[in-house]
Amino acid sequence: MDIKAMAMAAKDAARDLATASGEARAKALDAMAGELLAVKEQLMAANAEDVRQAREQGLPEAFVRRLAVTEKIFQYMVQRLREAAALPDPVGRVLEGRTMPTGLKASKVSVPLGVVAIIYEARPNVTTDASAVALKSANAVILKGGSESIRSNRVLVDAMRKAIREAGLPENAVQFIDSADHGAVAELLKQDDYVDVVIPRGGKSLIKAISQGTRIPVIKHYDGICHQYVAADADVEMAVKVVVNSKTDRVEVCNALETLLVDRAIAPVFLPAVAEAFRQKGVEMRGCQETCRILADAVPATAEDWDTEYLAPIISIRVVDGLAEAVRHITDHGSGHTDGIITDNLREARAFTAMVDSASVLVNASTRLSGGGAYGMGAVVGISTDKFHARGPVGPAELCSYKWIAEGNGHLRQ
Repeated sequence: MDIKAMAMAAKDAARDLATASGEARAKALDAMAGELLAVKEQLMAANAEDVRQAREQGLPEAFVRRLAVTEKIFQYMVQRLREAAALPDPVGRVLEGRTMPTGLKASKVSVPLGVVAIIYEARPNVTTDASAVALKSANAVILKGGSESIRSNRVLVDAMRKAIREAGLPENAVQFIDSADHGAVAELLKQDDYVDVVIPRGGKSLIKAISQGTRIPVIKHYDGICHQYVAADADVEMAVKVVVNSKTDRVEVCNALETLLVDRAIAPVFLPAVAEAFRQKGVEMRGCQETCRILADAVPATAEDWDTEYLAPIISIRVVDGLAEAVRHITDHGSGHTDGIITDNLREARAFTAMVDSASVLVNASTRLSGGGAYGMGAVVGISTDKFHARGPVGPAELCSYKWIAEGNGHLRQ
């Protein structure tokens, strides 16, 4: 494939999108949802073949689960497109403005980044989410999914491009590198004249390789070592529900809980209760010395466990002496992704949210909510643990920059 030509076509499409109305882009997104429904049977057949081949190749079961398009995931994909269509237009917002004493009017206005490249593994829903976020924010997108999902992605991209074209927008607003050649990624990363930002989604090794292999700015996160701290005054029943959902809703995703911190005062009551729920879900528990004393079936944790993103039905558990020790543990071992506290004490909750320096900090809520949809952002294209340019869930607003527009009447520099 001619990757440079694809990048140039994306740049042209981005220029056209910059002048398209928010209503036109919303119409295209609604049409994309309709086209997905029309090709559902074709998509499911293609995905079943992708899953079959992945299993034949011996890929890990967690990877295969991310690849599979279930009925629930399909409906999620359609809904995310519709939610993106209904969101307020992030483009053209006046972020600040003033009229100077000279009469010069200066405005800071949100604008698209331009061309976004998304490089990802497995999940076909990233194909639709990324396209939704990009089109909503008037950006063109180049998609490079993994070879394991190529059949599913072909169906999805063909359907979305048809909808975009029929809505009167440039179909090259969404392009797909339909190749399993790893050289295509290396070539894409050279296109800094045309691509404005790269967003990798996948394992730590993939993200590091991309970040180190390009001059294009990268929005990324490396690890999702997420924590929940159960404070001494936590409601035990609620805490069990929140912790179990954080861990087991989907163990293979980046905002799944990996380390549970429990205040020493509540540990004798809380740990047996949560352990029973974990046993029912088939979760292996690896604990500190105090945890193992309370839970006979907990495996002693090693130093490595506190720094591990399992992406599997395994959890590390540590008993701590209060909020300060919990925050120190998160500071030393966390990845800045998502961390939470379960407490009935407002002052303790506020202290935790102030001290924990993560992209998402939750109070009495599952870590699984930090994906963006629960924040009212609609579709998102990833999570960023960087502090520039975007942090946390990356939705349409995060794929915008800004420009200053000044309006005068023959104004001169005096």
